[in-house]
Amino acid sequence: MTTPARPAAPTRTGAAAGHLGYFHEAAFYGSPAELLAIVLPFLLDGVAAGEPTLVALGDERAALIKDALPPDVKVDFVAAGTRYARPASAIREFRAMFAGHTEAGAAQIRVVGELPAATSGRSWDAWARYESAINHTFDDFPVWGICAYDRLRTPAHVLADVARTHPRTAAPHGQHLPHPSYLAPATFLPMTRTRPHTGEPLPAPHLELHGPPPAEARRAVFAAGTGRLTRDALDDLAVAVSETVTNAHRHGTPPVTVRLWALPDRVTVSVTDAGRGPADPFAGLLPAGDGARGGLGLWVTHQCCDAVAERHGPDGYTVEMTMHAAPPPSPR
Repeated sequence: MTTPARPAAPTRTGAAAGHLGYFHEAAFYGSPAELLAIVLPFLLDGVAAGEPTLVALGDERAALIKDALPPDVKVDFVAAGTRYARPASAIREFRAMFAGHTEAGAAQIRVVGELPAATSGRSWDAWARYESAINHTFDDFPVWGICAYDRLRTPAHVLADVARTHPRTAAPHGQHLPHPSYLAPATFLPMTRTRPHTGEPLPAPHLELHGPPPAEARRAVFAAGTGRLTRDALDDLAVAVSETVTNAHRHGTPPVTVRLWALPDRVTVSVTDAGRGPADPFAGLLPAGDGARGGLGLWVTHQCCDAVAERHGPDGYTVEMTMHAAPPPSPR
């Protein structure tokens, strides 16, 4: 009696066929029609192949895709605003989603996403780090991802970073081309800590503390944030500042300086020490199991805050944490 042959294991399809790990592309579009020409075949081919096919776009672009899809084609639409709230939490949540699909037997997962326009401002450096880091952290899964960018609305410095953080470009008519400007995360991530801040500059700080213990820094955060931030946001920012001040005293180089800005739409706190900061280029975006400098403490900070920026400068290493104020209630 012969043993029946096992069915062949499912394989990846399309441009990612034969690729191991994350197949990461950027799609630069200048019109809704151009976006559809890139994204629609990608989604339809994924559904036809029986692959989990996900869309994480803003409301306007998601509606465009929904209207263009045939009524019998089912694609999973993910709320982009929620998913892309914070870089570190986006990594955590996407990894959990990809793990679920992989454990269910998916040979490939297709996803098209677009960061909200607000990420192109002062918080862009954190999102540039995200776009670079996911080349490493999503490589555990058979994911084919297309990141869409409107080249007419996106600032030039952001487009330049997109080219550096995406190994390939997806274009209309099924073109998938290697990107000559791509830099590996180990090269790109340290660069983001040494360049000037993007976005609007901050005014003079409203408060500056020299060598404060964590408790004093927390009190300053509560004093500045009460009435501006929700209680949950205020608690999260206080935890982040406390973790960062503790790290600076424990692992950094004196002096430690805390600066605070209480602005109408946000509260921002920076912590500077004279050291060089974490050696791990992924610190903050991924947890470090041993709790070392730039490991769990910095990862907690990234989870807690709306925006976190890190940089090296003449005065040392700075972590800048921002929490946005809650919008005023709508008039009835």
